[in-house]
Amino acid sequence: MDFKNRKDLVFIILAGFFVTNAIVAELIGGKLVQFFGIFTQSIGIILWPFVFVLTDLINEYYGRSGVRKLTLITVGLIIYTYILITIAINLKAVGFSPVGDGVFATVFGQSQWIIVGSICAFLTSQLVDVWIFWKLRNVTGKKMIWLRATGSTLVSQIIDTFMVQFIAFVIPGKWSFGDFIVNASWGYAFKLLVAVALIPLIYLGHFAIEKYLGKDQEANT
Repeated sequence: MDFKNRKDLVFIILAGFFVTNAIVAELIGGKLVQFFGIFTQSIGIILWPFVFVLTDLINEYYGRSGVRKLTLITVGLIIYTYILITIAINLKAVGFSPVGDGVFATVFGQSQWIIVGSICAFLTSQLVDVWIFWKLRNVTGKKMIWLRATGSTLVSQIIDTFMVQFIAFVIPGKWSFGDFIVNASWGYAFKLLVAVALIPLIYLGHFAIEKYLGKDQEANT
């Protein structure tokens, strides 16, 4: 890769934020918080809308293959993280360790279920997101950025939210099925609200990238 090539540099920056957001969301996902005093969600939910903003930008400038390759790389890194956490949990702490085995397992053991759910949900939702994005892109061309960005997110986030929360919280017995339906529905609504709020950020990202690369660099496939 030629690091003097502006397009390669932009991809590295976008990919770096993409992977970091995804993995950090996994690691902090075991903490549940209440939003607006109404519904309970994993704290990791606040990071995923940014992942899908990055997905849209990568889709636009690097095409289907760019998103698919980065998605597979990210899934591989999430699995790698899962393996490292599993090894760390099974290594016994010394008596004077400031973090004991019980606390460590409580924090990162829950993250294991988050990671399993996210691997399934992330891979599925990303492939759906790419497919819908390009269906809309082929119809709208370079216009109506907001439509393909929110349209692809609208569908992909149903899959992502409900699948990850079922695996992460229902299977290990943290939530009842009724709690799951309520919380996943609120979580989906929250993600859509944030996605709409981030539309100006998508346009800003497009402007900055086109200014830096030149419009002739935009992906066409």
